[in-house]
Amino acid sequence: MIDNDSLAALIRRDLPDAEVEIYDRTGTMDHFNITVRSSVFAGKTLIEQHQLVYGALKGALKDGRVHAVELKTLVSAS
Repeated sequence: MIDNDSLAALIRRDLPDAEVEIYDRTGTMDHFNITVRSSVFAGKTLIEQHQLVYGALKGALKDGRVHAVELKTLVSAS
């Protein structure tokens, strides 16, 4: 399990300008809907954007703190 603030911090560690919205889908603190808005996504494909976020979450996914993620990424203005 991981709380929303810790999850957002993992994402912001790799994407410092990220605006992160998190919704715990099941109340179990391991299934999340996450929306990330960042200028880093500019010029990247949707897959590349998602890879950046999943890279930031790699440790939490590997150790089981995060079980499932439904991800939405958006490009923010610089």
